[in-house]
Amino acid sequence: MRYSQYFIPTLKETPSDAEVISHQLMLRAGMIRKVAAGIYDYLPLGLRSIRKVENIVREEMNRAGAIEILMPMVTPAELWQESGRWDFYGKELLRFRDRKDGEFCLGPTHEEVVTDIVRREVRSYRQLPLNLYQIQTKFRDEIRPRFGLMRGREFIMKDAYSFDVDSSAADISYDKMYQAYRRIFERCGLRFRAVEADTGSIGGTSSHEFMVLAESGEDAIVSCNCCDYAANVEKAEARISEVTAHVEPRPLEKVATPGKKSIEEVSAFLDVPSSIMVKTLVLLADDEPVVALLRGDHDLNEIKLKNLLGCETLEMAPDEIVLKVTGAQPGFAGPVGLAVKIVADLVVRGMRNFVTGANETDMHLKNVNLERDCAVKAFADIRNVSQGDPCPRCEGGAMELWRGIEVGHVFKLGTKYSQALKATYLDADGKEQIIFMGCYGIGVGRSVASCIEQNHDENGIIFPIPIAPFHCIISTVNYAKEEEVRKASDAIYEQLLSAGVEVLLDDRDERPGIKFKDADLIGIPLRIVVGAKNLVEGKVELKHRATGEMELLLVAEAVEKVKAAVAEALKK
Repeated sequence: MRYSQYFIPTLKETPSDAEVISHQLMLRAGMIRKVAAGIYDYLPLGLRSIRKVENIVREEMNRAGAIEILMPMVTPAELWQESGRWDFYGKELLRFRDRKDGEFCLGPTHEEVVTDIVRREVRSYRQLPLNLYQIQTKFRDEIRPRFGLMRGREFIMKDAYSFDVDSSAADISYDKMYQAYRRIFERCGLRFRAVEADTGSIGGTSSHEFMVLAESGEDAIVSCNCCDYAANVEKAEARISEVTAHVEPRPLEKVATPGKKSIEEVSAFLDVPSSIMVKTLVLLADDEPVVALLRGDHDLNEIKLKNLLGCETLEMAPDEIVLKVTGAQPGFAGPVGLAVKIVADLVVRGMRNFVTGANETDMHLKNVNLERDCAVKAFADIRNVSQGDPCPRCEGGAMELWRGIEVGHVFKLGTKYSQALKATYLDADGKEQIIFMGCYGIGVGRSVASCIEQNHDENGIIFPIPIAPFHCIISTVNYAKEEEVRKASDAIYEQLLSAGVEVLLDDRDERPGIKFKDADLIGIPLRIVVGAKNLVEGKVELKHRATGEMELLLVAEAVEKVKAAVAEALKK
């Protein structure tokens, strides 16, 4: 492709509304343009990279035995009502009515639609296992779309769905997809971790997220520095705390703490470490008050608590509810004397003679002991794991915190959807059985954006060869005026094209500095610079975008080096 005939509307300045680096660089490199909040045009360079990811995904899905289909983006309310998600999914599900007053939605995911296909077409165990996938546009009406393709409302997604005769067979399908995902992200050149995760609104028994490691990541993940354990912070297990060796309970003591509400303020005022304090949080679980106890230096994991309580909604109680439950203003709550359900983190079970609020404004209690002073309904892991916590799976390992961007998610669904939509098969004995399912998603555009978050410098994008819009760019010096430059550039261009290398020939009548800046900005991995000065010796300059390494080579050597580098990077 010749640059002068292509459409690459680069920008010199960073748009003011672009917050993260991938959003900034995709706009500046002319890869995307905003149409509305969370909705983007994919311009030629952006679309080329997206198609590269799609092709890798398609190859690995096919290799794993999945079969491609295409389902509609618009889906009828009836299917969502059958599964029970029409009301549960929330406002992210964009609902509308057609001219006949029928209710529909724009599909954010397709469990209901694909299960409907299978329940109508699959009759026998002989037709299973079955794995169907699509690469298609989705829509989720995010309350605050941001960060370009990282959190848009309309986006391209690969979603796959497996159907099996039983749980053991479903585990095999899940593992095939798990391994396929590893190959996909490795081939895309991404640095990632597969982590245990909460199943969220999709549901099911267990799941893994594939997280690209990046400082700008929205998600916090933890991993052990000794073993393979890794999890999203929402799912990460805290190691069960040992009960403190026998300590004689001391008498309760009420102390005045005027105006001291936070853990930090009370800790400093009483001169005690926050680790021997217990914070008392009043929440509403399905609109019913519940109290959660955590060590003062720990944070509540609302997902864990929500799962423990089995509630659909969980939120911090407003001030008036706190006052009603505890009799005190917020900041002075404690577990002693409360008449509501109390759950405590496992760490709290091992604490003795700790400090809490006294359920009286401007007062706290010292020397609280749970067995003596209050009734805890349940102990469970309800806290966020912290840096340096002991690993829950191995001896001697410690947890490390990372930031990550979710690019893929795999779920063991079990019979959640097949039961609701009555997707069954006849077994070898002619008995009707419920199908076991799994589902598997990859954010295609997000994968490209995540790659940029990992691979950039002050000059622009640094694409890995497999998903770069072009493998190589030929930057010419005085292409229009120097006949030798033009002939040599055209010859190199044709040789690379014939070898299957995707090459962009910068034949514009622009200064070399502008061409070099644009080449760096759009992130093409390999750059051949053709100028009259070096051609006198039959040489050109080859630059590697990732390392900055520059080589002065004979033309034939440069062509062979580019061909070899591309071939090596695209090995499957």
